[in-house]
Amino acid sequence: MKQLQRPARLAPGARVAVVATSGPVPVERLRAGLDVLRGWGLDPVAAPHVLDRHDDFGYLAGADAARADDLQRAWCDPSVDAVLCARGGYGVQRMAGLLDWEAMRRAGPKVFVGFSDVTALHEAFATRLGLVTLHGPMAAGLDFIDSERARDHLHATLFTPEKVQRIATDGRPLIPGRARGTTLGGCLSLLASELGTPHARPSARGGLLCLEDVGEETYRLDRYLTQLLRADWLSGVHGVLLGSWHDCDPYDTVRAMLTDRLSPLNVPVLENAGFGHCPDALTIPFGTAAELDADRGTLTLDEPALR
Repeated sequence: MKQLQRPARLAPGARVAVVATSGPVPVERLRAGLDVLRGWGLDPVAAPHVLDRHDDFGYLAGADAARADDLQRAWCDPSVDAVLCARGGYGVQRMAGLLDWEAMRRAGPKVFVGFSDVTALHEAFATRLGLVTLHGPMAAGLDFIDSERARDHLHATLFTPEKVQRIATDGRPLIPGRARGTTLGGCLSLLASELGTPHARPSARGGLLCLEDVGEETYRLDRYLTQLLRADWLSGVHGVLLGSWHDCDPYDTVRAMLTDRLSPLNVPVLENAGFGHCPDALTIPFGTAAELDADRGTLTLDEPALR
């Protein structure tokens, strides 16, 4: 799997745009998140439509074209050093096809942060722009506002990425072993629903695949994994990291299904790796060469996530 281009790290005074790519953003949470970013010495700017609400569908933060325009304008603005998603939910897949990917490619690399529904954009930024992205807390998310650990790990990744080049988790081996590969992944349901789209990777071959999800019954998680297996998308994966399964069935039930579906891959699998929809979520760079040590619960990047 091809290693992707690393954007430049941030420094005090960097301008960061906060965009709503998916669900509606509560104004008080946006204000709290912007205050945190200002406390880091950054210059955060809320995109024009970040607080919009769709006229017909309350689960969307404004019209598809408005959300796409906010993201594209922020990305193509030379004064903006990073784009942070405000929250997840649903909606990225409705607007991804409205983006001018060639214009965004010409704008050059910059930092991009988000998770959950933003998984579809992580895929697109990898395939269309060839960029490393950060699977991490979002600017108006409770996980960002309420968790000092989550904020600190994201801050280190953005400003001093060499300090978090070795990501130590509280995880344990579901399947022991060590493996090398390039990091990728995100929300399981989004990876399954992206299959066959222009933005999806052809497979996870050569990768260290990070998986997590939220609010799903076990049979649905089984369905998503089975779809990836049937599509041969998991063929050649080198290792798997499992994050949180918040608001899913009891973990023992989920764990049995994950073991059943993943064991035939015959690769190391680390569970409870501490990323995704969970308190104190770690930031995981996607598109970087790394080593997974499932026995020690570590992911060690070959080089810092950002230059």
